[in-house]
Amino acid sequence: MDAAVASVTAEAGGIDVVVHNAGHMVLGPTESFTPEQIAEIYDTNVLSTQRVNRAVLPQMRDRRDGLLLWVGSSSTYGGTPPYLGPYFGAKAAMDHLAKSYAVELSRFGIDTSLVIPGSFTSGTNHFAHAMHPQDTATAQAYDVFYAGLMDDVGKALAALAPADADVREVADAIVRVVDTPKGERPFRITIDPADDGSERVSDLADGVRTEFYERIGMTDLLAPRTAG
Repeated sequence: MDAAVASVTAEAGGIDVVVHNAGHMVLGPTESFTPEQIAEIYDTNVLSTQRVNRAVLPQMRDRRDGLLLWVGSSSTYGGTPPYLGPYFGAKAAMDHLAKSYAVELSRFGIDTSLVIPGSFTSGTNHFAHAMHPQDTATAQAYDVFYAGLMDDVGKALAALAPADADVREVADAIVRVVDTPKGERPFRITIDPADDGSERVSDLADGVRTEFYERIGMTDLLAPRTAG
């Protein structure tokens, strides 16, 4: 990671934007994933962001400028169908890291935005390349009452999305956020054609966050410092 950041910095003269887009899906009963598998999911979906941040943030802090853009998941606040538990847990953990980083970096002039996709079951290989449980005996035990559930979940999620749902909407949203001037970027933007309820809950949660910072007299931490 350090070598990659050093290489890009040498070629481009500096890094202005980091997009945390790494993510790996899982499919199966939560109990049937080994602790090592869950650690692997957290390594990809959560710890990877820490490696990138530690490599790139020193130059952003020195420059008093930059944008961290985190690609989350509507599952953090929206509906959570079964057999995706380790993935949901990891994406929620990343969301909370992003919120902490946002206030801790604001006085350095570094901006934060979260782009939250819903379930896009076409146009990606998210489900096709998902991790499956290593403890197959435990997974098979669930088939007594949950046989065919993974297929049912996939079909149900696909049925929720309108026919014209296009995963490129997420990329377009990222471009819009990057192009927006510092201090005017949305803290969170949700792209969820299936409308699993995430946006309604996150609006409330983010509002509570703002109210809390008002109560403790630290509202300046909610936006990046633009000068000084």
